[in-house]
Amino acid sequence: MPYELIIYGGGRIGAALAHGLRDASFCAPSSLAVIEHTAEVRGELEKALPGTPIHAALEIEHIDEHTGVVLCVKPDQAEGAARVIGALGTKRLLSVVAGLSSARLEAVMPGQVAVIRAMPNTPVLVRKGASVIAGGSHVVKEDLDWAEQVLGALGLVVRLAEKHLDTVTGLSGSMPAYLYLVVEALIEAGVHQGLTREVSRQLVIATFEGSGALLAQSSSTPEELRSQVTSPGGTSAAGIRMLESRAVRAAFLEAVAAASERSRQLGR
Repeated sequence: MPYELIIYGGGRIGAALAHGLRDASFCAPSSLAVIEHTAEVRGELEKALPGTPIHAALEIEHIDEHTGVVLCVKPDQAEGAARVIGALGTKRLLSVVAGLSSARLEAVMPGQVAVIRAMPNTPVLVRKGASVIAGGSHVVKEDLDWAEQVLGALGLVVRLAEKHLDTVTGLSGSMPAYLYLVVEALIEAGVHQGLTREVSRQLVIATFEGSGALLAQSSSTPEELRSQVTSPGGTSAAGIRMLESRAVRAAFLEAVAAASERSRQLGR
């Protein structure tokens, strides 16, 4: 039976996409399939995604002219997977593989397959993701519209030229890891100052969530919102001064640069 959408790879990002698309009612659970080679992971997905077919391999009967495939494997597996997907007649491929250009995927696929390269982040799991899409050489507007429909069910989608995708990978693609590290550090800071770990965790996570919502809903810039809680000579000013003295701002600039460069290396 052909499916409307196939997610090829059931790892973290593939599973997040599957969960998010189901929650968004993108298509019927039975019209969405996941291909996952590892038996243990398949078992976990079958429990987590009831009603969604989980297969060990992609077969020709899974695909017709309307089927779209989302490629969610590791970079060193992507070209081999794309070769299999293309050989079975796929017309549209949405790749979320970090660092791998659309040209490299097109090169191993027979015919003129529409390859759209994308970089979503893990908040797609709760339909709050941020994704960027870029079209390959055989992509037309309808293909980008389709990719935006898929990822738009899971959050923000921005269209950019493919040359920007490595920077996007280093920024929004990796950004959840940076932010979780900040949250970890702040929870530990509260514990060091005498709070219980649970109280510190509750305060940090609630403040993190609320600050993000305020930033998204406010017309003020991040600088303006920061200044509103940074009174001259006050407690926040003392904390910000310490962070600036430790070059925290520069550390984030270097982190994004390092992650972006790693994305470029993976694509070579």
